[in-house]
Amino acid sequence: QAQLVESGGGLVQAGESLRLSCVASGDTLSNNAMGWFRQAHGKEREFVAAMFWIGDYTYYADSVKGRFTIFGDKSKKTIYLQMTNLKPEDTAVYHCAARDGFGYIMSPSAYIYWGQGTQVTVSS
Repeated sequence: QAQLVESGGGLVQAGESLRLSCVASGDTLSNNAMGWFRQAHGKEREFVAAMFWIGDYTYYADSVKGRFTIFGDKSKKTIYLQMTNLKPEDTAVYHCAARDGFGYIMSPSAYIYWGQGTQVTVSS
């Protein structure tokens, strides 16, 4: 079983940047991909970005393409989400997740391990 811990959230103004981190511990050998999801107050959890550990394939939600970058350091079992040009609509709790299997990479159901989340608030 793996444990995920996010950090790096905070309160910023529109147009500013933040970098989120997610450190994995425990049994991570079977994790083939990692993702970031977010959940705004009163809304469903939505896909933000994901990456495979092998091949460096990355995927992004249309709403963050060109502004967010996902990358990772497998030796440190850590993934990051670099967020630039933040907008008020990016305000949410951001969760990282680990995928273990072959589910659709943009679907929360494909991920079996989840972190507790880190709050990102963007003021206008």
